[in-house]
Amino acid sequence: MRAILLREHGGPEVLKVEEVPDPQAGPGQAVVRVRACALNHLDIWVRKGLPGAPFHLPTISGADISGDIHALGEGVSGWHVGDPVMVAPGVSCGACARCQEGLDHLCSSYGILGETQNGGLAELVCVPAVNLFAKPARLSYADAASMSLSFLTAWHMLVGRAQLKRGESVLVHAGGSGVGSCAVQIAKYLGAQVITTAGSESKLQLAKELGADETINYREEDFVKRVKAITEKRGVDVVFEHVGGEVFERSLRCLAWAGRLVTCGATTGIDAKVNLRHLFFKSQSILGSTMGSRREFQQLVSLFETGHFRSVIDRIIPMEEIADAHRAIEAREVFGKVVISP
Repeated sequence: MRAILLREHGGPEVLKVEEVPDPQAGPGQAVVRVRACALNHLDIWVRKGLPGAPFHLPTISGADISGDIHALGEGVSGWHVGDPVMVAPGVSCGACARCQEGLDHLCSSYGILGETQNGGLAELVCVPAVNLFAKPARLSYADAASMSLSFLTAWHMLVGRAQLKRGESVLVHAGGSGVGSCAVQIAKYLGAQVITTAGSESKLQLAKELGADETINYREEDFVKRVKAITEKRGVDVVFEHVGGEVFERSLRCLAWAGRLVTCGATTGIDAKVNLRHLFFKSQSILGSTMGSRREFQQLVSLFETGHFRSVIDRIIPMEEIADAHRAIEAREVFGKVVISP
C-alpha cells in the first residue's frame, strides 16, 4: 500500500509517500481502507518530535480516519467487509477498571492512532474493532474524518471537564482552528454566550457563521480588555484554551469569579505563570483535558447524524501534498480541517 511514512523528525520535507506492506488484522482487529484522514496539530508534533515523547519511528501519523472495512480479524462480529465506518482515535487496554467504567481515555496505557501506533495517512490502516463506528449516511467520508479528534477533545473539555451550562459565557481561543471551530459549535449548542478570537476578519466571519456571538481579532485588539468590555467587567465563566504560554496567562485574567479555564494544549509554549492569589481568592479552577471516551464519541456521532453539528473543512488534498498541508497549518492559513484523500 501507499503511505505517508515518517522516518525521522524534522520539517515538512521529511514526510514521504512510500510503498509499505499491507497491515494484517489480528484477533479483535479490523483493517480499514482509508477514504479520508484529517490532520491535527498532533501530526505536527509527531513530525517535529517532542522532548521526552517516545514517538516510534518509522511511523504513519493520522488520527482522524473514515473509510470502508477491508478485512476483519478473528473474533470480530457485527461488522462486514465493505461497511462504511469512522474510527474513534483513542486506543486503550479495554480491561482495566477505568476502561470498564467507560473512562477509557484515562487508561494508563491509553494511546492515540497516529501517535502511539500507525495511523490513517495510508491506503489501509489496522485498528481495534471496538474503535469502529458506523458512518452516518448523511456524512461524506471527509466530513466523518473531520469530526473525530477535534470534536471529541472539544466536547470533553466543555462538557466533561468545564461542565459548561446554558446561560454561561465562554471565551474560545482560535475559533478558526480545528478544535476551536468545534468548540464554538458545541458551546452554542449548549446554550452559552460564545466569544471567540481569530487572527483575520475572514476567520472571524466564518466563526460567526458557526454560532459565535462576539469575535475578537487578537492581532488588532487586546482580548483581555475586549472580554471585560463585552461582559461589563464580569469576565467569562469558561475559557477554552489550547494555545499556552502568554495566552494562557492572560486568559486567567478573563475569568469571572468561580470561572473555569480548561486547556488541552500548548502550541505556543508550555511555560506559564499563575497568580495563585487570584486563583484561590476568586475560587477559580484550572482544568487539564486530553481526548475523551468512546462513549462521548458515540454521543458526537449521534449529534452529527441528527444534524446538530457540521464538520468544517478548509481543503481536501492528495497524499502527495502533505508537506504543503503541514506548512499551511503551522502558518495558521487554514480555517477548520485539512483532509488527506489517499
